[in-house]
Amino acid sequence: MRHCGKTLRHLKHDDVNLESFLTAAQRNLIIAIFESIHEAGVRHCDIRADDLMLTEAGEPVIVDFDRARFNPIAMKGWEMIFLYREFTYPLVAGPRNPSWIFGNFKEIGAGTDVTKRWQEEFGSIYLFRGLLSSRRLYAADVKALSYIVANDSRYVRLPNTVSFRARLLGNGGRSHCDWRRPQTPGKRDEFLHVVHPSLTSAHSYRVQNQAFGAPQIRFLTEIFVEKAAELRDVWAAELAKGNSAAPGHRVDVADGLKRMTLDVVGRAGRCFNYDFHALADTGRPTELTEALTNLFHSPNTRRNFMFVEFQSLIPALKFLPLPGRKTLANAHAAMFSIASQIVSDSKRDILAQAEKSFDSSKRDLLSVLLKANMSTSVPAHQRMSDAELISQIPTFVLAGHETTSNATSWALHSLSLHLATQKKLREELFTLSSENPTMEELNSLPYLECVVRETLRVHGPVAFMERIATQDDVLPLSRPYIDTAGRSHDTFPIRKGQIIHMSILAFNHNTEIWGPDAREFRPERWDNVPSGAGAIPGMPHPNLFSFFAGQTNCIGYRFSLVEMKALLFTLIRAFEFEPAVPSKSIGYGHNLVHAPVYLDEPERGSSLPMILKPVNKQEY
Repeated sequence: MRHCGKTLRHLKHDDVNLESFLTAAQRNLIIAIFESIHEAGVRHCDIRADDLMLTEAGEPVIVDFDRARFNPIAMKGWEMIFLYREFTYPLVAGPRNPSWIFGNFKEIGAGTDVTKRWQEEFGSIYLFRGLLSSRRLYAADVKALSYIVANDSRYVRLPNTVSFRARLLGNGGRSHCDWRRPQTPGKRDEFLHVVHPSLTSAHSYRVQNQAFGAPQIRFLTEIFVEKAAELRDVWAAELAKGNSAAPGHRVDVADGLKRMTLDVVGRAGRCFNYDFHALADTGRPTELTEALTNLFHSPNTRRNFMFVEFQSLIPALKFLPLPGRKTLANAHAAMFSIASQIVSDSKRDILAQAEKSFDSSKRDLLSVLLKANMSTSVPAHQRMSDAELISQIPTFVLAGHETTSNATSWALHSLSLHLATQKKLREELFTLSSENPTMEELNSLPYLECVVRETLRVHGPVAFMERIATQDDVLPLSRPYIDTAGRSHDTFPIRKGQIIHMSILAFNHNTEIWGPDAREFRPERWDNVPSGAGAIPGMPHPNLFSFFAGQTNCIGYRFSLVEMKALLFTLIRAFEFEPAVPSKSIGYGHNLVHAPVYLDEPERGSSLPMILKPVNKQEY
């Protein structure tokens, strides 16, 4: 109890004459307290001497409202609405709300296992509280999530997510998972506004297919392998400079992979002759890598995004210089500066080759966009402005850079902890004689496929997704939930505005699907996939929720998978990876992306120190 003092019963036991002890002002204040409570529609119903307290300062306080009742007649309209929504909500269990302002936000930020522990306690359907005690429905029921992803018009992205992406990415600020095919002919799709809204959906879908289809990824595989080899050579040079008597060399694997994937994104549009040169100078970060690191991987990231969410809940806060505002502006400026240069150079090159036929092999996103936008067959009023074209590039950079580097970091970390698995993978990789494998050759290696899938299952780059209901609805459930009154329910009623927290890791770590070792890294499990995994709504990549699902699944999944395979192919053939620090010292960064963090040095942000040794190729 936060008040310190004595109740009237205690004072009576102390032989205090209450009539003379209580001043007139104190008695009047007690009456005023009851009047204000009654005006709010509350009746105490059980007032006793134990329920009236005097603090040490002599302030009267009323306590113990266990048997209180509400009187709706005395309440104001907003109070009636609030209490009606609060007390008619389904009696679903969940963790205690420790703070009206922060809800359970700080608890979730303390560790990624919090929601999974709550699931073990409360089941696959439970409630927790977000900022300002906003109600979040945690849903890890297979049937419920399949329904949500199949009805993406009823369950959409949260306003704070949309607002953040718009502030960071401009007009192109849609997630790469929003690049989707229109559901009905003639309906405007949401392919990042890749073409002007007045252009047809069929045209935008053709552009989408050209940019991320199998033929284009086959063409880009050469770039993936080339940049992976460049990273290999950088690390090999570091090993050569080290102490020859030492058994290995310590390298921050996460930093090298972030640089490599950033270079790949630049070279994926190589018809623009743009290179970020992130691998060329490992001594200092580039302007873009530094801006993205400060935004996504600094120790202050979670705090900054907390204020972003506060701004969406209280729009007036957008006008205040809150923490994170400058960091977001710097990242926006760095990406758009580079994007402006790319578009300007690319338009000049295309105009210079106007008399030549367009190279059909150049089917990357921006090349197709520019060529279509500059076509004389497109009316001037239907063409995208330079600002709209520029806004597409940051989205592609962000989507293709962060997720693959983090996933590959976790793959190398897992392999360093399972040396027999690492050796088995290396033996398979050396069955290919070529140093420059094609996409088909990479996809023909079954154990490499198992390692990649298991990494995405155990260490998905994104821990969860959230959606908000646009209308009242009813969620079907694969198994009933028991409410706090002990009653069983086969469905769950959803109100308009309800936020649903969908845990990707909960699906991928579900022991009922994957067995008691669900959290362990064991690639062999993919040789015989459990039947229950077929229920996971993980298309286009079956049995995994890591690329989301439904109409808003990640269209860039082929790009990410082949790039990851090219990295593992090149690096595992060149180095033996061992932990540089105890495995317990490596954890998840509690930020938007699931990046590895060295817990003993959290100020470094995303980091994964490892020991590298050159592979003796004669053994293979």
